[in-house]
Amino acid sequence: MSVRRPLLAGLAALALAGCGSASKTSAPEISVAELKAKLDRKDRFILLDVREPKEYAIAKIGGSVLIPLAALPGRLGELDKSAKVVVHCKGGGRSAKAVTLLREKGYDAVNLAGGIDAWSEKIDPSVPRY
Repeated sequence: MSVRRPLLAGLAALALAGCGSASKTSAPEISVAELKAKLDRKDRFILLDVREPKEYAIAKIGGSVLIPLAALPGRLGELDKSAKVVVHCKGGGRSAKAVTLLREKGYDAVNLAGGIDAWSEKIDPSVPRY
């Protein structure tokens, strides 16, 4: 068995463990109101969605880039290291894990507090909740 397979399985388990709830890790956060202001100002940043494709098909924030958490370590090269990264998932758990990874790799990343759930509830109710 290769080293890569257990690593991917471990990342998948971490992703599932973080479904829908804020993580215990201390990742820096921004609120959905702060994200809305950044979007309105047309700030330069990457809005990274680390949910699964089936979740992304249900609900998404316009302009977001989908890279599921389990795939993120192998796809870091797709992200501009000079840009700020705002990471979100459904509720904040998976995205907090992604922010920790990104910051360890030298990215300026923050977690969206409450994830797309908070976005739908407080900013854009047209985004479906699931």
